[in-house]
Parts: sequence; C-alpha cells; structure tokens
Amino acid sequence: MAERTDTRRSSIQRRTRPRRLPASSVPTDTTTSHSFTIPTAHLPDTQMETFVETSKGYKRVVVEPVSVSPSSPVKRMRMMERTDSSQSLHLPAADSSASTEDQQAYSISLWDQEEATSDVFDASLADPSRPKKKKKASKVSDPRMTEWAEVHRDRFLEALLWLDGRGWYTQPSCSRCGNPTRKAVYRCCDCSHGPLVCAECIVADHSRNPLHWIEEWTGSYFKRRSLNTLGLRVQLGHIAGERCLLARSGHHDFTIIHHNGIHQISVDFCGCALNDSDPAVQLLRSSFYPATGDRPQTCATLSCLDEFHALSLHGKTTAYDYYHALEYRTSGCGMKPLDRYRAFLRMARQYRHLLLLKRRGCGHTSIAIRDTKPGSLAIPCPACPRPGVNLPANWMDARRLLTSKLSLPIFSLFLMARCLYIMFIAMDACFRLKRRLIGSDIRDPGLGTGWAYLVEWEPYRQFLLTVTDQKEISTCTGLAALDHANTKFARGYSATGVGAGICARHEFVLANGVGDLQRGERYANMDYILASLLRHIAPLLRKIFSYDIACQWAKDLKNCLLALPPLVRIRLAMDLCRFAVPKMHINAHILLCRLLFSLALIPGSGGTDGEGIERLWAAIAGFWNWSKLLGLAKLLRRRLENAKAELEKQEDSFRVFSAQQAEHVPEWVQMVKDFEADGSKPNPYAMSEPEGLTEAEVRQALEAEDREEAEKGRVALHAVAPSEFMVLGLEIEDEQRRLRVQAHLKRTDTTIRLKPMRKKLAKGLKRLRELQATYTPTSLVCLATLRIADDVPAEDIPLLLPSALSASERDGCTSGLLEIES
Repeated sequence: MAERTDTRRSSIQRRTRPRRLPASSVPTDTTTSHSFTIPTAHLPDTQMETFVETSKGYKRVVVEPVSVSPSSPVKRMRMMERTDSSQSLHLPAADSSASTEDQQAYSISLWDQEEATSDVFDASLADPSRPKKKKKASKVSDPRMTEWAEVHRDRFLEALLWLDGRGWYTQPSCSRCGNPTRKAVYRCCDCSHGPLVCAECIVADHSRNPLHWIEEWTGSYFKRRSLNTLGLRVQLGHIAGERCLLARSGHHDFTIIHHNGIHQISVDFCGCALNDSDPAVQLLRSSFYPATGDRPQTCATLSCLDEFHALSLHGKTTAYDYYHALEYRTSGCGMKPLDRYRAFLRMARQYRHLLLLKRRGCGHTSIAIRDTKPGSLAIPCPACPRPGVNLPANWMDARRLLTSKLSLPIFSLFLMARCLYIMFIAMDACFRLKRRLIGSDIRDPGLGTGWAYLVEWEPYRQFLLTVTDQKEISTCTGLAALDHANTKFARGYSATGVGAGICARHEFVLANGVGDLQRGERYANMDYILASLLRHIAPLLRKIFSYDIACQWAKDLKNCLLALPPLVRIRLAMDLCRFAVPKMHINAHILLCRLLFSLALIPGSGGTDGEGIERLWAAIAGFWNWSKLLGLAKLLRRRLENAKAELEKQEDSFRVFSAQQAEHVPEWVQMVKDFEADGSKPNPYAMSEPEGLTEAEVRQALEAEDREEAEKGRVALHAVAPSEFMVLGLEIEDEQRRLRVQAHLKRTDTTIRLKPMRKKLAKGLKRLRELQATYTPTSLVCLATLRIADDVPAEDIPLLLPSALSASERDGCTSGLLEIES
C-alpha cells in the first residue's frame, strides 16, 4: 500500500525523452523525466514542484525536485478551482486578491533559488549600466589531441616514414644465418620487430606462422610477397616440424581465409596410417575450418571465424562487409583474390552452429545431435523461478514457508505467498525485423530450427496455413496492433516482423519464444509463440503476462490456446494468471484498462515496467541472453540497494500520510483488502474521468467559432486565427518551462545540450512576436520598455500573453483573447 499511495495524486503529467550520450561516455543512454505535480489542494501563489528523474545508462535513477512557478494568474485560478478540499485539509485560505487578474499586470516569476536567473521583470534588467555576464571560455574536449597536433605530429610522421625503409638493417647480407652470399631483403609485416633476413631464413622462421605477410626490398621500396612463392609448405596431420613420408599435395590454389587477408598456401595432407586420413579432420585439428567435408580447397582459420563472430555480435558487421575488408587487406590496389565469399558464408554459419552445440554441452553425451530437444540450447534465466532448479522442494506451500520466518497477520502472509514465486512474461512484436521473399526453407534449410529460441518452423508453418485473417473488435482506443493486424505491408516479404516473449523482470529471451510474423501482429501468431514458450515453464507457477494489447488479447486467450495443434496445445490455469499492459503503453488506453491492467496495481509486480522487450530488438537473442547473464549479478545487487532505499522512503511517506488521514485509514485499508482478495469489488485506486473539455475539443470549438465568424462576413485580421495565436503562445510557454528545468539540470553536470533547444525556442518567439503585432500590440510596447539584456536566455524572456497584461493594457488588444487563453 505504501507504493500505491502515490497513485492517489491527481493531475500528474509525465514527459520522457531519451538522449544519446557521446561515444566516449561510459553510460549508453540518459533518460530525463519531468513530473509536474499539482497537489489536491493548491494555493494560487504556491510553486509547482517538478520531480526530475535522470537515469544514466539505465543504472541509478536520481530524483531531484525543482520548483517552477505557475505560468499565469489564469493557471493559478484553474489550479485552485480543481478541488475544494483546502478546508478539509486545514490549509490556510487563499488570498482572494491573487485571483483577480484584471486588477494588475502579471509578473512572471522564474526561480526562487539564489543561484537561479533573476526575474526578467526586475528593474535591474532594464538598467543599461548593468554589466553583462561573461561567457565561459570554451575548452577543447581533448587537450592531448591539441598537444599532439602542435608538438608531436611531425615527429610521428617522420617515424612512420622511417619504417618504410630498411630501418636498422643497413647491411646487405643476412645477419641471421651469416651467409654473405644471401641478401637480407625480406621482412615480416606481422611479426614484432621483424628483421631483414634472406629468403631461406624467413621461410624457416615461419614454418609455424604460414599466414604472415612478408615484404621484399626492391632497392627503393618494399613490395608485398607471400611465403608460398618462397617455397613454404604446410604439413597437416603431424606435429609441427614433422614431415609425412606419404604426403599428398593439396589443391594447387588452396585458399585460407585469415583475419589479416586471403592467402594462397601450399598444403600437404598426411597419407600414412598413423593419423586420420580425412582431409577435413586434418584441417580442423590444425585450426583450419574446411568449406566442404569432401576434398576441401578452401578453409578459414578459427581465429578469423571467431573475429567475425565477435564483430557481428558487437558491431553488427555483416559478412559482406567483413569479407570485402579482408579482400582490401589482401591487396589495397584493387587486385582481388579468388572469390570465396559464398564459401565464407557457409563456414561462418556452420561454425556458429557448432559453437552453440559445443557451449550447451552437446557431444559429451550419448544423445545424437539430431535428437536435441526443442529449446534445450537456449540460455535460461537463472533468476526466474524454476521448480527443481532454484526453488525449494515445498515451494507450492509458500505461506507455510513465510510463517516459519515472519510474524505477520494471516492476510499479509497470504498476499505475500501469492507474490513470492511469479513468472513475468512480456510479449510484443517488432516490424523492423523483416525478411524479403528471396528464399525458402527448401532452398535454405535451417540448422536445428527450434533447438534454441525460435519456434519449430515446420509445425508453425503448417499451423499458419490454417489461419485466416482475424477480425477483432477492439473496445479500447489506439491499438494499432489490432487495426493493422492483417495489413502490415506484407507484399514482397516472407516475414513482416518478429513476435517474441521474454521474462519481463530480467529480459532474457525465452526458449522457443520467437517466431516470424507474416501479416501483422495477428493473435494466431502470438498465441502460438506464447504456447510454445509455456512448454518450458512450470504450469503451476503464477504468471503475469505483459502485452501492449493485453486488454483485448486476454479475452479469449484460454480457448485460443486449446485450439492450437497438439504440439503446443496447453490448458492455461487462468486463476494463476494476471494480465497487464506495459507502463508506457498503458497511457494510450482508456480509464478502465488503466485500472484493470496497470502493473502499478497488480500485487507482486514491484517495479516491473514491462517495457524490457522493447530494448532487445537490435540485439541477437543468444548473445543478448549471454550478456544479460554476465551482468545479472550487478543488476540484482543494484536493484536490491535501490529497493531498500525506496522502501524506506515509501514507508516514511506512508507513515506520515496515514497519520494525517487517520480517520480514513481503517476504511481505506478494508477497501484495499477486499479488492486484493476479490477483483470484482470496487477499486480503491479508481479515479473518475477528468471533467471538462480536452485540449483537442477546445481547439475544435474555437475553430468552429472562427468558421462561423468567417461565414458571417467578418474580415479576419490575419491568416492565423486568434485561437491559433493563443495555442502558439501556450505551447511556447510550456516549452519555456521545460527548458528552465533542463537549464537547472545543466548545473548538475549532465550532458544536456541547451543550445539546440534555445535555438528552436527562439524561432517560436520570433513567430509569436509577429502575431502579437496584430493581436496584442500592447505586448510589444511593454516589451520595449523592459529593455531586456541581450544575454537573457530564451526561456527567461517574458511572453506577455493577455493574462500578463493589466486590464487597461488589454484595451489595446483584440477582444476575447483572455477568454481563449483561460
């Protein structure tokens, strides 16, 4: 209840905007949230508190209150009139003089803090003798770079040019063998401190490094050569240094793809009976991956495949770009080696599949690879409840477990027992992950489809053949997933997107929880994916399903799961399930949905937001799970520390709130108990729909009035109607308020860039001044008398809307503007 008490506040507006940090910064993203809170009882001159939440790299969230004065007397009146509860809360009576906006001009108050910018209506701003603030001198971001450019650049270039010559080795003869008849003209590009030696010595030195590039001194420059042209041969099937007496020569243009380029190498396969005579096995035992299993002519080093694997996971490097980079490293002058691109694709795909099998323990048991069970190669979440793995033997009797450790009322123990072991599952779809109609499963079959994260393809395909377009009637607004369920731009695509399920608490992709979508986010696809992943989850666990259309999806889910094919058919125990909408998406739903499907009102949901599934689409499922596994210990530790601090804060707030509302507490507690025991009882957190017109409805009404005036023949003063003029002014006023908060955060050493925001605001101010010349010319006269300094930020410049003018000053303005603003 301590956590839910905050949901009783009224009139809370939240805006969240992610900002990208520079590449050199450690955090990945910075998110700033502004919550402008209007209490249930508010005096007209009371400042609003803006709770600013900043999170760096999704780690620690810092909440800082910032006071922002109400923007105009009209808004002060509106805030005071929202409720009449000031007397019941024993608040002092509001001064009636503050609500009569017709008596005096309104003066904008910006900040009360001493370090904040002064009031723009202060007389000191109009004083021309006031010294202007000196701007801070700009500093270079990297002083070492400036020092290098000014001091070291010439010396560095000279050293690089020195490397293009013979360097230390000026003697013509080979210093390695000491033979005066052998010229020292060869050096290795990949060896550290590679000396200039003769051909015989460099071949002998590289018997174990046959894939190094060498250079030959021509007398004036170095020219690239290969060890193959100097007679180096690689013996396979024997330890280093041994030669096979029955060696069999490989193909004359045998190609090895290495991370430093593409090489032509002379190889000898072992032909004696001491070793395996299979050429592919001999290559693998020498860390060369063959492109074919029979008479291979191309291979790639395991280090090359490992490098591409890492680059594709971390840098999203494609095989095309990586292979062409290898071609460039082989010859930068445009002479391409033999094309082995398709062979490289095949080897990279096979190697990645073998690593998946190897790292999940396949090959150490008697079970054949083809008998691998569905989902067994996926990395499971170690923190989610799994009976027989991380739960006690009597986990189903959780209340008895808690009774032996805690001394709490029976109702509290019962509620805690229900929340102790819950599996959180988040479902969603992404339509950026498309696949064009350029292949088929017959032409390009999968390797172990269904063994890890994807659903088994063939049963899934057969099921989709029986599915027709869904015709769903939505009782909620704004659900684009339903509106476009059958028309999500499917022409020319074999898959228009991907549907997936993850554990919402720790964001691990669930086994067999990913499947292709063919025609939008149809229920049939998502039902099959859900049933497929539920096969690996204990059926008696309590579950909370998070989905952005859960309010519609949950209606007939039980029957839909029973109608699936026998492979994934499942009977869902609805008494053990709750459905929720992610915290960001739920704001687009109607009030009833926000009450029934809010994670903030579901016992046991804690701080789960349900939006974790939106963060994984750019990653690769297997690597995503591995990265999550590596960081899980830090994540859980940080969450525990934050939870302890937040619990203490919420308990203190709850204690104070309960003391102030002591006469209502017993009734409220009983309402909460009744509702949590039986969801059909009245919801104590339900709030009535806000009374009055919405902003869109007000705009429509004003536009209708403008049309009526035009139909009556009244000549308009400007192409922009008075209502549009006031809308522009109010939008700029709101932008100023948000920019003041950003400027305050800038003082706390954040990465906010104010210049682009102020530039945008300045353009809006210019447009506003042009319209004020037509509708409120008195505003421009007042502005001229203020003589505002040039260095006043855009967010501190007074707008002088009609509510900021006195009654006499408004006589020179177009009539009716004050009513439109209010």
